Amino acid sequence: MVDSPSQQARPQLKQTRGHEHSKILGLGAYRSEIVVTNEDVCQWIDSSDEWIQQRTGIVTRRRAPEEVSVTDMAEAAARQALESAGIEASQLGAVLVSTVTHPYATPSAAAQLTERLGATPAPAFDISAACAGYCYGIAQADALVRSGQADYVLVIGAEKLSDVIDNHERTISFLLGDGAGAAVIGPADSAGIGPSVWGSDGSKWDAIGMTHSLLDIRTLSLAAQQGNGAAVGSVLETEAQLWPTLRQDGQTVFRWAVWEMAKVAKEALEAAGVTAADLSAFVPHQANMRIIDSLAKELGLPDHVLVARDIAETGNTSAASIPLATCRLFEEHPELSGGLSLQIGFGAGLVFGAQVVELP
Repeated sequence: MVDSPSQQARPQLKQTRGHEHSKILGLGAYRSEIVVTNEDVCQWIDSSDEWIQQRTGIVTRRRAPEEVSVTDMAEAAARQALESAGIEASQLGAVLVSTVTHPYATPSAAAQLTERLGATPAPAFDISAACAGYCYGIAQADALVRSGQADYVLVIGAEKLSDVIDNHERTISFLLGDGAGAAVIGPADSAGIGPSVWGSDGSKWDAIGMTHSLLDIRTLSLAAQQGNGAAVGSVLETEAQLWPTLRQDGQTVFRWAVWEMAKVAKEALEAAGVTAADLSAFVPHQANMRIIDSLAKELGLPDHVLVARDIAETGNTSAASIPLATCRLFEEHPELSGGLSLQIGFGAGLVFGAQVVELP
């Protein structure tokens, strides 16, 4: 009788061994020149500039032109990050795009972007983690570099939220903007990315989401094809439109973000072995100015720690908000280079991710 393969001594599998440390080498951003003011928003909802500023801290938000896609924005931010890092696209070992607004379920925005940049055949995939997506991408890029799967990884947060906004919706539409931010992660002599503290709370899965699913649209489409006008009409009477748009339970999200995310931020500091006093910057997801201020207070940040408040002029850009806010801090405070920044993202899922990083 011949031994089966499982009974025979099998050869030892090889494994790659990567760099001991990684860090962010360069950053890039795309911001549209189209500025939407609070007065513009108040054309669609019964509100005022004073109320919006008081409740959210937002004065303006950026919206991309109709012809500009998620991939277009991602490309602009990516090219700037590559130039900043001094890395050629051909050196990339992976391309990760965090987005929930790429208009195709498949193929990914990352695959298209990789070809545009000249990074083929680097592996490419999208991350669907909403406002925590950039931090998720940084966690994966750090692991790829240190495991030997890649020397350099491009991480992008890119969102065209204006495509999924009902301007008359009052819970979230006035918060949202468009944009893209990118980072190149590569090897380092010392740790430039601390341990990631990330996770999810699916018990609040429906706190932020879409008004329709693709199955809803398919059902209505089939009903229309079969001439069932009554079925279509009944749905249209209760829903203003079929196109899926964003909505949220604002109070649930606010309470969760303030109380639970302060704990996550503290865990990220502890995991990195640093204190709030060791930080140069704090870059939370730009969800709401009151949330940002509450988190900063809960962390007891010293006066020397610069807090990103890009939301005032850019709005909430979901996965793009942390890299965009970091880029703005650099523009205004170039002396931050080499300092430590605590970044934390949180949003639909509900999902969250945080890590302390060395600024490039």
